[in-house]
Amino acid sequence: MKITILGAGGGEVTGSEYLVQTKSARVLVDCGMFQGGQRADTLNRAALPVTALDAVVITHGHLDHTGRLPLLAKAGYTGPVFATQATIEMASLIVRDSAHIQTQDVERVNRKRERAGEPALEPLYTPAQAEQIIERFKPVPYSQAVTVAPGVQAVWHEAGHMLGSASIQLIADDGGKKKCVVFSGDLGPKNAPILKDYDPFQRADMVFLESTYGDRDHQPLADTIEEFNGIVKQAVDTRGKILVPTFAVTRAQLLMLLLSRMFRQKLVRPFPIYLDSPMAVAATQIYLHHEELFDDETIKYIAQKPVQSDLKTLKVCVTAEDSKKINDEPGPFLVMAGAGMCNAGRIVHHLKANLWKPETHVLIVGYQGDGSLGRQLVDGKKIVSIFGEKIAVKAQVHTLGGFSAHAGQTDLLGWFSAIAPSRPRVVLTHGENEPREMLAQKIQQRFKLKPQLPELNEAIEL
Repeated sequence: MKITILGAGGGEVTGSEYLVQTKSARVLVDCGMFQGGQRADTLNRAALPVTALDAVVITHGHLDHTGRLPLLAKAGYTGPVFATQATIEMASLIVRDSAHIQTQDVERVNRKRERAGEPALEPLYTPAQAEQIIERFKPVPYSQAVTVAPGVQAVWHEAGHMLGSASIQLIADDGGKKKCVVFSGDLGPKNAPILKDYDPFQRADMVFLESTYGDRDHQPLADTIEEFNGIVKQAVDTRGKILVPTFAVTRAQLLMLLLSRMFRQKLVRPFPIYLDSPMAVAATQIYLHHEELFDDETIKYIAQKPVQSDLKTLKVCVTAEDSKKINDEPGPFLVMAGAGMCNAGRIVHHLKANLWKPETHVLIVGYQGDGSLGRQLVDGKKIVSIFGEKIAVKAQVHTLGGFSAHAGQTDLLGWFSAIAPSRPRVVLTHGENEPREMLAQKIQQRFKLKPQLPELNEAIEL
């Protein structure tokens, strides 16, 4: 068996993608988009291994795990794409949105190129190609073996990262020998609100483990919620504006739950909340259709009273005109808008309009890729460039790492501890070099296993 790391290797966090080859099958695990900077654009346009590909299996719906799926359709792939039902719904939403953005961005660039007498560019993929790959989705249950390709079965276990997320175990008959490979996908922290905790596998010959936060643990969630409540109260008291670059899936739903609790417990008087993301609105509806994936605490909370009844000041912004009007309103208010890394979307316009104002609060509530505007804010840059204009950063920037949907070091080791007794080979991907090197040290010390740290496009034989 040979596994080639086509994304999220060599210190790269995004673009998750693995090609698994046996004597009788070729299976792609995830097909994610690279994010952040010009290098990401180049990597996203690299050719995909469509020839003789038997199947695609997906861990979860986030863009960095599904964003290049339409390129498979563009290249002529007509095989199945297996995922949990909730992942299918989320991935469909996300790739459709991505295709729309690709088309819009190229149209804007081509207007400039036309004026300059330069040839037009093509989008990475089109909405039609997104629809073609969505038609290939096939739902799978949790915790049941599914034959996905000749001689290859796959099992999905809860990963606790987002709605429908899973780790995947591939069991392959490779020339008469049974081989078992586990892909962690992105793992969520234990005891996070809304979702169930991860359900680790017990056995593998090889494990591909994410290492996004392999070097540290997040701030305890209770402390993060207290800090969030404090920032909200301060902004309301000073009539400030709160800008939250929000990943439309998971983070937006978590923040709405926390604001519901604040209003329900009368910790702050209700104030305007703008959900300025059509995708977040759609994702929230998907969440509401999958309460079977919620944890017991969330089920109990919504049974007492619907969250919607607490959020009567929530305003949904569907059109661009709705979004533009927000910045004409006086504070206090809170805006949730994408993209989560501030590399595109409506949040960029809100940042341009408000970053230079000292009374503005910016809440960073998720991972910020290297080179993104969000990472520049986290790193404390005093001046940033937005749409070619220099903007002074006078707003208060708060990084709330405890809201991360990624497991910290302790939870990564906890997930791995269940499978460690089977003595698998360990491969660390989906992390910058320092985090994965520190996680490798911890695994070697605790489990006496020396992880491999592969480069992008490296092939590993089992």
